[in-house]
Amino acid sequence: MRKITCLPVLSVFAVALLLSCSVQSLAQNREKFVISAKAGGINAITGQASVTSKGQTDWQALMVTDNLNSGDRVRTAFDGRVEILLNPGSFLRMASNSEVELSNNSLSSLEVLLIKGTAIVEATGLDGVELNINISTPHTKIAIVREGLYRLSVVPGDTTELVVRKGRVILSDSHTKVKGGNKVVFSQTNVSVAKMTKEEKKRQEEIDEWSKERAETVARANRRITNSMLAAAFTARDPWNDRFFGRGFGLWFYNSHYGCYTFLPWYYGWRSPYGTQYSTPIYNPYAGRGYTGSGGTTTANPPSGGGSYPSGGSNGGGRPAAPVSPPSGGYGNGGGGARQPASMPSRPIESDTGRPMPNKSMEPSRPNN
Repeated sequence: MRKITCLPVLSVFAVALLLSCSVQSLAQNREKFVISAKAGGINAITGQASVTSKGQTDWQALMVTDNLNSGDRVRTAFDGRVEILLNPGSFLRMASNSEVELSNNSLSSLEVLLIKGTAIVEATGLDGVELNINISTPHTKIAIVREGLYRLSVVPGDTTELVVRKGRVILSDSHTKVKGGNKVVFSQTNVSVAKMTKEEKKRQEEIDEWSKERAETVARANRRITNSMLAAAFTARDPWNDRFFGRGFGLWFYNSHYGCYTFLPWYYGWRSPYGTQYSTPIYNPYAGRGYTGSGGTTTANPPSGGGSYPSGGSNGGGRPAAPVSPPSGGYGNGGGGARQPASMPSRPIESDTGRPMPNKSMEPSRPNN
């Protein structure tokens, strides 16, 4: 009798152990991909959310280790919220009772379809950077072209409301530019643009507060990236063989201490539209078409000597060398993607110490500890 009563307990323990190992394995699997230029990663979940693959009808529980492919759909329950990575530096955050489809996950033609509910897009950038994040709804299609904060709400069969708190969008149908401080309402037959009232500007709902909290978290995860973390990441993977790696303005970097990806820009000056700064950049000598040497010259190939990258991320003058202008199309080939600003900012000041932020390099053999 004693052995019989122990069997169910052992079975439950075995199942729990297997589940624990599976979750740990998934987390470790994500940590292997500490650097990424891809869109579609699930970066945060609260409450209940589910996912279905393209062409499928069954829904499964969404996990923070999932990476969406083109055609995958995500929906949230009454208590659910989800953060999805777009092109490096930009996030889409879903409110409760919402559904989105990642129509195209390529960085050159990135497109998200908001089917119902509410979503906020936080687009990080610099003055002069032209982004290309395409958002569709049942009533319209827009292109986000500037850093900023954008909120879309869809009432199925009725209207889509777009609130541009900061930034600029282009309405695809009319090519009309809409700047920050405006609200646009789309129906099946009409489009109206109006300035936001003071009450509308002050109005904050749960998704607005959560989006700001997430922005602060990922920016903090950026500030807590150490040189040893960079050295380990770039030792484990040769980024130069990734055809997307040198394009655009940075990458997604997984910070295991925070359990999420954060934005790691190629150079200084990138900030969240919420006001927080990505103060840990990294110098990519091959961003764009070539390598920028200490004298400012450009060559098509990396320096000889088995991967001797510039130490400290500077060009000898104490400032990070500006990356070479990327090919047209930014993140990808063709006309999509982001475009580089005309000039690069100098190093930011660390708010805690009042001193310039240190340079950081991708050179694994000579980290700046």
